[in-house]
Amino acid sequence: MANEFVARSLNEIRFWSRIMKEHSLFLKLGFRCEDTQLIREAEQFYSLFEQIESASHRYTEQTDPAQIRQFNVQTAAAASHIWAFKRKVLGLIIQCKLPGANNFPLLVDHTSREANYFRNRLVELNEGKLEPLPDAIIDENVFFLRIMADHAKFIAHLLDPSERQLVEQARNFGHDFDQLLFQAIDLSGMRPQAQTVPLLDQFLDENRVSVAALRDFKKTARELIDACRIKSIIHPLLADHVYREAERFLAIIDMFEASLTGVKP
Repeated sequence: MANEFVARSLNEIRFWSRIMKEHSLFLKLGFRCEDTQLIREAEQFYSLFEQIESASHRYTEQTDPAQIRQFNVQTAAAASHIWAFKRKVLGLIIQCKLPGANNFPLLVDHTSREANYFRNRLVELNEGKLEPLPDAIIDENVFFLRIMADHAKFIAHLLDPSERQLVEQARNFGHDFDQLLFQAIDLSGMRPQAQTVPLLDQFLDENRVSVAALRDFKKTARELIDACRIKSIIHPLLADHVYREAERFLAIIDMFEASLTGVKP
């Protein structure tokens, strides 16, 4: 159990600290040149999470759990701080105090939700209070389906309008994931009666198919952007960033499937 705690903690930190680092860069790139204080704060968060990411790779599964527990506390505090920064930025944008900035309010809110998720995961691991499997399946899917829907909408808005076919594909994915999210919320409202193995298994199967399709779309978009074959204002790192999050969601779905049915993917 101690090794499992260490392994799960390091897995979360290695993945999400890189995501937080990249969020800092994306926010910085979206600020105006005169937003010097916000740019400095974003750079400080980039450096902080780069340090956390590097530190996470110096630990192994044999590391003392007490040491990892303290690392989780420190990292959760960093996640709380970047969450507060993102909410401050969101407030400034919504109150029209950053006219001309290139950060969508939904994107800033999206990144703050991920920071909150990261912090909560580390707190839950330290407290040993992970959700029962049926609840975790529903709640994780509600969270990640919304993330995937957001990604599709961002892609549609950041592609050049002349890329009509890709824009339409991205919009269709946004619609599809909104529907999946509503379906997941409906299932959540039917708890505990709807938490049967057949229903949850079907729920995971449906979501896997859609997430795999979106992941493949993101992979294609990333390759086209890297090769400069499409017109967009999507940073190549952002294209890779959203692809990795889809891969993460698929891995979580497979883990749930194995735990639910006892059959490994």
